Amino acid sequence: MFRPIAAVAAFALLSACAPIEDVQESATASTRALLFEEDFDAPSLDRSKWNVIGMDFWVNNEQQAYLDSPDTIRFSDDVEGADGGALILKPVFRPNVDTNADRKADFISGRINTRDNFDFTYGRAEARIRMPLNRGAWPAFWLLGNGQWPATGEIDIMEYVGESEWSAVAIHGPGYSGETPFVARRTFPAGQDASDWHVYGVEWTKDAIAFDVDGDVFYTVTRDEIEEKGRWAFDTPKFVILNFAIGGIYPYKVNKLEEPYYGIPQETVDAVKAGQVQMEVDWVRVWGSEE
Repeated sequence: MFRPIAAVAAFALLSACAPIEDVQESATASTRALLFEEDFDAPSLDRSKWNVIGMDFWVNNEQQAYLDSPDTIRFSDDVEGADGGALILKPVFRPNVDTNADRKADFISGRINTRDNFDFTYGRAEARIRMPLNRGAWPAFWLLGNGQWPATGEIDIMEYVGESEWSAVAIHGPGYSGETPFVARRTFPAGQDASDWHVYGVEWTKDAIAFDVDGDVFYTVTRDEIEEKGRWAFDTPKFVILNFAIGGIYPYKVNKLEEPYYGIPQETVDAVKAGQVQMEVDWVRVWGSEE
């Protein structure tokens, strides 16, 4: 995610002629080794795969505190359009809970990762996700290196700030972090928006990183292009992160709102209070490199 200081071609061809549901299923029909799979069919988080981030973590002037709670990290087997169970990351209006006196957030939310449980070098990572239509929401699906940021690299497979017509991707590393030049938006086709189910994916090789949505490859960055800005930081393992921030530097950069919260309009605050804002994740899969 943005920090202010600190056989994909085949899918693209298929996406031009197949409905979105067929493309989403085709992305998993691979002969490659399946390295990691999470279908979120259990009624609780598999702690052998996932860690939960707590209140001690804070970046990007986000307006929430992360909390390990069934209020912020939920599971359901009746989410419309999901194939079985789904993970729900949910911001909640909960003043006077944050233990960080410097932040004093009025919101809590959920963030999970696979650090020390699973990581990989090169391959394909993808997740099927549905997002809310609330400006200032900041859900994300991304990969992060195990060492000091940004030296070991970051690949943002999906970031969304509540602008319903587009989602974004980015790459961060030494010499190209924060206001990275390696960033792109992907506009949804006519008749679709972020509140539909989409498969967000990345193909990561030793020479390039290519991003796609529903099989549509829309942005590729090569090793040579990155090395014009700094060191290529993508020959070492990355772990998986799913999180739902609210407000903060990226939403503010887009919507320029400072009140009632940094990067969050009043209508989104009202929707959070009403329990209407959540990120739904059907599944996450990571495949090995193509042979």
